[in-house]
Amino acid sequence: MGDIFDLQLVNTAMRQATPLILAALGGLLSERVGVINIGLEGKILMGAFAGALATLLTGSPIVGLASAMVIGAMFALIHAVATQELRTDHIISGVAINLLALGLSTYLYRQIILPREERGESSVVQGFAPIRSEWLDSLPILGTLLRDQTWLVLFAFVLPFGVLWALNRTRWGLRVYAVGNDSVKARTMGVPVKRMRYTGVLLSGVLAGMAGAFLTLASADQFRENMSAGRGFIALAALIFGRWHPIGALVAAFGFGFFEALQMRLQGQPVFGVQLPTDLILMLPYLLTVIALIGLFGRMKPPSDLGN
Repeated sequence: MGDIFDLQLVNTAMRQATPLILAALGGLLSERVGVINIGLEGKILMGAFAGALATLLTGSPIVGLASAMVIGAMFALIHAVATQELRTDHIISGVAINLLALGLSTYLYRQIILPREERGESSVVQGFAPIRSEWLDSLPILGTLLRDQTWLVLFAFVLPFGVLWALNRTRWGLRVYAVGNDSVKARTMGVPVKRMRYTGVLLSGVLAGMAGAFLTLASADQFRENMSAGRGFIALAALIFGRWHPIGALVAAFGFGFFEALQMRLQGQPVFGVQLPTDLILMLPYLLTVIALIGLFGRMKPPSDLGN
């Protein structure tokens, strides 16, 4: 089994987990202030498209990343207005955002990017270059884990600790806790509940858009229809599985990324002399998602005021 489970597998798992971590943290910031956010999938998808298109037009991955974050925030704003101003059901609003993003990204892709390819122009973008350092490569374990990784991977693995600090050590974090667990009491204590909820939802859109940008600027290097491939729902499962805790979400997202990397490694490779069916291998990350969502690993306790 040593040829299957090695440091290179962990390296791949880190890369696969990065968009899940970013999106899960975005969902956490939204749901910690009481707003259910199942629209992560749509924000990732639109972030991926915006990142690819902006980079194609400007040649700058920084502009692409910024564009992805802006479009993610715009879709998050729709969700915030729908739930906080129009009092729309949070689930219905999230589903609507996912459907809107799927249809809009597909239409724009076929109208803008696909014609470029049909004219013989490349749709491959110049994404973020991997971190290169002879000193880093010479390290026995860390060098293998960080080889060919971009700065976005490092950012995703450090960010949960920053979020944890902000939630536990700042006035803003105390307000987040108050709003998510009892918005009525928080409002009577002078906490601006609506502003806190807008902030949490907008931050979730920024991080989900960044997750989408990772797909086109640090992974696939081009946009394809529906390339988010359920990552928003897997990130939501990681959030729930991690019990709405930044480090828990990090660990859960890495677990999903590990299973995704494992299914990539196992394709075409026998296990204990048995060749597993490809379809069975491909379902591994989604099987873990279903297990997490139905609560087989223990009862999940969300913020008390979630969805109200």
